Amino acid sequence: MKKIYLILILALGFTSYSIAQVNVSGTVVSDADGIPIPNVSVVLKGQLNTGTITDFDGVFSINLNDENGVLIFSYLGYETKEVLYAGNQKLNIILKEEANSLDEVVIVGYGSQKRSDVTGAISSVKSEDFNQGVVANAGQLLQGKVAGVNVSSSSGEPGATQDIVIRGVGSLRSGTTPLYIVDGFALDNSGNGIATNPLNFINPQDIESIEVLKDASSTAIYGSRAANGVIVITTKKGKKGRNKVNINVSSGFSTLANKVDVFTADEFRANVTAVNGTLIDGEASTNWQDKLTRTAVSKNINLSMSGGTENSSYAASVGVDDQEGILRNSNLKRYSGRLNLTQKAIDDKFNVTFNLTATKLDNTRPNSGSVVSDMLSLNPTDSPYENGELKGNLSNDILNPFIGETIYGDYTNNNRILANISPSYKIAKGLTYKLNLGVDYSITERDVQYMPYATETNTTLGSLNTATTKNSNTLIENTLTYSFHKKLSSFTFLLGHTYQQTEVNQKQFYLEGFPENGVEPRYQIETANQQTTQSAYATKNELQSFFGRVNYTFNDKYLMTATMRADGSSKFGENNKYGYFPSVALGWNINKENFLKDSDNINNLKLRASWGQTGSQEIPSKITQASYTESNTGNNTYPLDSSASDLGGYPYGSIFTRLANPNIQWEVSTQANIGLDFGLFGHKLTGTIDYFSKVTDNILLQVTPTDPIVPVSSYWTNIPNMEIRNNGVEIALDYNNTINKDFSYNIGGNISITKNEVVNSPYQILTTGAAQGSGQTGATINGVLNGEAIGTFYVQEFTGIGQDGLNQFADINNDGEILDDDRIVAGNALPDYIYAFYLNFNYKKFDLGLNFNGAGGNKIYNHVAMSSFNKGNLANSFNTTDRAVEYLDESATNSNLVSTRYLEDGDFLRLNNATLAYNFTPEALGLGDSIKNLRLSITGQNLFVITDYSGFDPEINTGSPVGGIQTFGIDYYSYPKSRTILLSLNVEF
Repeated sequence: MKKIYLILILALGFTSYSIAQVNVSGTVVSDADGIPIPNVSVVLKGQLNTGTITDFDGVFSINLNDENGVLIFSYLGYETKEVLYAGNQKLNIILKEEANSLDEVVIVGYGSQKRSDVTGAISSVKSEDFNQGVVANAGQLLQGKVAGVNVSSSSGEPGATQDIVIRGVGSLRSGTTPLYIVDGFALDNSGNGIATNPLNFINPQDIESIEVLKDASSTAIYGSRAANGVIVITTKKGKKGRNKVNINVSSGFSTLANKVDVFTADEFRANVTAVNGTLIDGEASTNWQDKLTRTAVSKNINLSMSGGTENSSYAASVGVDDQEGILRNSNLKRYSGRLNLTQKAIDDKFNVTFNLTATKLDNTRPNSGSVVSDMLSLNPTDSPYENGELKGNLSNDILNPFIGETIYGDYTNNNRILANISPSYKIAKGLTYKLNLGVDYSITERDVQYMPYATETNTTLGSLNTATTKNSNTLIENTLTYSFHKKLSSFTFLLGHTYQQTEVNQKQFYLEGFPENGVEPRYQIETANQQTTQSAYATKNELQSFFGRVNYTFNDKYLMTATMRADGSSKFGENNKYGYFPSVALGWNINKENFLKDSDNINNLKLRASWGQTGSQEIPSKITQASYTESNTGNNTYPLDSSASDLGGYPYGSIFTRLANPNIQWEVSTQANIGLDFGLFGHKLTGTIDYFSKVTDNILLQVTPTDPIVPVSSYWTNIPNMEIRNNGVEIALDYNNTINKDFSYNIGGNISITKNEVVNSPYQILTTGAAQGSGQTGATINGVLNGEAIGTFYVQEFTGIGQDGLNQFADINNDGEILDDDRIVAGNALPDYIYAFYLNFNYKKFDLGLNFNGAGGNKIYNHVAMSSFNKGNLANSFNTTDRAVEYLDESATNSNLVSTRYLEDGDFLRLNNATLAYNFTPEALGLGDSIKNLRLSITGQNLFVITDYSGFDPEINTGSPVGGIQTFGIDYYSYPKSRTILLSLNVEF
């Protein structure tokens, strides 16, 4: 009987075993290209002896005793993944490539390198790390992402121009704009007739990565155009593997982010009465900041396709981006298409890459300065309506801004094509020749018009200012690259020649006096009854360059890069056609030394040092050549006809408007850099530290001649011994950690501290920013002083209101008078430091990203307060802030003068963007057969700003440049910034 029981027990045991055993199968593919991965290890968690591997097609099958458990998938070069199973199940496993920053490929000038081999200061930002939200251009993607790069918009207008400053301002005439390289094509920074950002033509969703080349070692290969740094933009390309189709749809809603604290209607009534002003009470309560702004809606749809085989690949996209601004009649519409093709042939020796970007931009702009002025100064007791109809005039005979919106129009249409083809051929082992042919062509039409309109006290004549601008930029490049390895040494030699020609021409005319017939002036130019003003210009510039570079690596430890470029430019004089730009850099991979190579905690440690020179040719064309005009006034004519009785009968004489100067040279920036890259604790903590010194000399300016008999009022020349110095430190850190299979995070940030100084300037001050408005036009606000930073505020020191009710200023030199020589250095517009930090969290299918940025140590001149927020305006029933009643004894007739009274701190901290997303599992939705990825996200932009600045936003610059010298830190009725909420859906098939 015992034997029978034993047999029954064993039988039941085997039965239960067979019931419990389950089969789990599936495929394992790569996240990067969808290709199956063979030989992936698949083991049961906790029982490492229970497992299998995938076959050549990435297929696996495993029998398991437990109905529930966890399988571990691992393969060299990919992140290990743990997956729950329940019963018999078929799994589709996607493995992500391991993020090893040392093996990351970085785009450098005319090529690429592994991150571990890079000797220069290069920062790379990949598409997954870009800023999210309603983004019009590449600059917005970068804001706060790279140490030493300050990206600030000049206003809140959709697609507004930006100041991008890399390692400090190093030029006066040439601005701060870096050289942009798009898929190997160098863009020209000449104006193309568009009032907004020239990078708006690139669809941000088409960009794969952006590299910022900061030091001279990395930028000298671009020579004469690299003094302000280089930004290399690489668009998305197809990869070998399955075909992908991606659709991204988003909608954004924007509102005014911050209001200026002007008086409410009740406060206005009380304060006008308190200052004994003339109260014009319209018996309404109107918040003009609410009335003249709107909830702007932005819509975007982007469709992309990509794929490839062993020998060819493709990537194509089309996109429509429609952005509304928070001011009415403010729109930016972009219609874009892009195509990238690659093809290999002749046993992979012959390779061709083709890139094409085509864009149509339609831009409508309001008269924002006027609208913003109205928002802040209109009488809040006025109503724009009377008996349900729009009023013509408001109090003080001000034109109703709702009518002003209907009669003003600014319309720009731009069509642009950027195309280049790059065939290359492997001549021999390690030796490759590459040709790069490209063209960048655009045509822009812009119409600025006023519809005719009249009230009892205001008459606006119909007018039209129309301009057509054509730009062409053609490029021919030839490069020869030779790489070889010998024992422990590796060499790469690059030789190249490039020729680039740019042409810009514009035709413009102005018409006035159109009939009031309801037809826009731009559609009836023949009806204008006033004289036409016409103008035109054309410029052509050529750049021919020869360059070379050698990269040497010994035992993967010791690195050297040497570069030389010779640039010849038609912009410079006959005696200085060519400039020469050398650089050298050294690197030491310390972690590969014997004393560190086995360290578990120090995974990367590289010391870099570089020196080099770059130039700047961003100057007006033709300034080295003489220019003439005709005149029959003054001493410019002679009465050859004895019967002539007045100047009308005198002949015209030719006079100089510009003298030839064949000796004009390049501005040259000499930069030294020392840096440390590190990765610690299994690459969990990574970072860089850099110190740089950049000195620009041969400063090129338009100056007034000291010789009184010189026949021109000004001329161009290099200023001897004058220098612009920038010294600074950059620090960037990132820490990433995986707590468990459900939760991971990374945090990081960067800070840059820069000191800017002008030395050996022979001028007391070169004005960079001047005041505008009645009685103030041309008064210096900030400028360039010897021993101070560019953009230094040089103003009188306001000490209060005197007994006469007027301004009092400090008598600095104690001579009993308040004159220009009593002005003081009162701070500068350039921040002493800029910083950013981010926090990214991943929990199961959710992810959250927060990006902050800020700046400090700078001042802002509140030109709006000087022009509008004073007791005189309040007394005349214009709205103001409490600045107007700050001094009770101030006279209503007190003048608004440039002084420290209107200078404010510009420090700020901004939550730039925050994104919360959920990544759906298509299989769980029954969509696994057709959809590979499904992601829903919500993004907030400019969610808050912490600042003491009283204007709309501290990150602003709308000053009035003087003599073409760029201005900084002046707020003059700037288009206010918005706060945006964006909903996005991304689907990958």
